[in-house]
Amino acid sequence: MCCDPRDWIAVSQVPGLGPATLAKLTAAGYTPVDILAQQLPDTVRLRTDTRHFLKYNPAGKLYRQADQLLRVAESLELQVIGFDCPGYPPLLREIHDPPAVLWLRGDVKLLFCPQLAVVGSRKPSRSGLQSALQLSACLAGAGFVITSGLAQGVDTAAHQGALNASKPTLAVLGSSPELIYPRCNMHLADRILAQGGALVSEFPPGTRPRPEHFPRRNRIISGLSVGTLVVEAALRSGSLITARLAMEQGREVFALPGALSNPLARGCHALIREGAILAETPEHICEPLAPLLGYLQDSSAEMVDKPDTAPVAPELQPLLSLLRQESWSLDELRAETGVSVSELQQQLIKLELIGKIAITGNRYTALA
Repeated sequence: MCCDPRDWIAVSQVPGLGPATLAKLTAAGYTPVDILAQQLPDTVRLRTDTRHFLKYNPAGKLYRQADQLLRVAESLELQVIGFDCPGYPPLLREIHDPPAVLWLRGDVKLLFCPQLAVVGSRKPSRSGLQSALQLSACLAGAGFVITSGLAQGVDTAAHQGALNASKPTLAVLGSSPELIYPRCNMHLADRILAQGGALVSEFPPGTRPRPEHFPRRNRIISGLSVGTLVVEAALRSGSLITARLAMEQGREVFALPGALSNPLARGCHALIREGAILAETPEHICEPLAPLLGYLQDSSAEMVDKPDTAPVAPELQPLLSLLRQESWSLDELRAETGVSVSELQQQLIKLELIGKIAITGNRYTALA
C-alpha cells in the first residue's frame, strides 16, 4: 500500500472526482498518482471539466496545496488518514463511496472498535431524549462505541449517554474537526476528547458547516458502525437517510417504536415495516450483534498491534482458504459459497480486522 495521505488530499481537490468516482477508479486499479499524472486510458470516462482541470493544474500545484493542509492539520493536532493507509477503518472502506481522507482529533484506535450509530430527531420529545440517553449509556457499557453526529437532540443525548457511562464516544462532523457545529455543543466536544473519544470528518481544516455536508456526513456515521439505532424521526429526516444508507451498506438497523399519536414515531415505524429490527431494550440490539461484537472486541487491539498473530476461528477457515486461491468480489463469493451477503460481509469483516485479508477496490485477497 502507498499510504501517503498527500496523494488522496491532492486528488480529492479535483472537480468531478468525488468519493464514489474515486472508489470506482481505485477498484479498477488506478491510484491517485495515476490520475494526477493523467495516466488513464481514453476508455475511462471522466467529466470534461475534470480532464480540463487535470490538464491545466499540474500535480505539483495540488501537492503543494496538500502540504499546506497537512501543515495546518499538524498545528491543530489533527491526524490524517488516507484511504489506503492501515489506519483507515475497514468497515468504512466497504461502502461504495468511502471518503478519500479522514481528518481526526482524538483517539484513532476507536475507528477499529465496534461502533453503534445512534441517531434521531434534533427536536425529540422528552421521552425520546431520555430513551436515547439511557440506551446509549447501556450500549456503551455493553462494549459499543456510540457514534453520532454531534447535532442537537438525539445526537447530543447519545454522546452524553456514553460519557455518563464513562465510555468514549465518536462524533462525525459536517465541518472540519476544529470547527465545532452547532456552537452550543463546543463543551460537549471538549468532553468527548477529554474522555478518550474522537471527532472525525472528511472535510479538511478550515471547512465550515454547510447544509450539503450533512447528508455526506450521514453515510460515514452508518459506514463506521456495525448497526444503526434510530430514536424518533420524522418521515422526511436525515436520520431516516442514515438508516437507509445503513441498510444499503449491509448493516443492521434498529428502530425504537413510539406512540401512534407521536409524529416523530412515524419514521421509526416506517423503518420497521421496511425490515428494521424493533428495539425496546438494549438486549434487542445486543443479541443480534453479540457474535460480531465479541469478535470485534477481542480482535481490535490485535488489528492495531499484531495482526499477523491473530487466530482464525474455524468457521472462517473455508472462506479464507477460498481467498488464498485468488481474489474474489462479494458477488462472486456469494455465488461460489451460497452464503448470504449479510453473513459473508460479517465473515469478511472479521478476517480483515485480524489482518488475514485485504480489500482492493471491490475484490478481497488473502494476505501472506
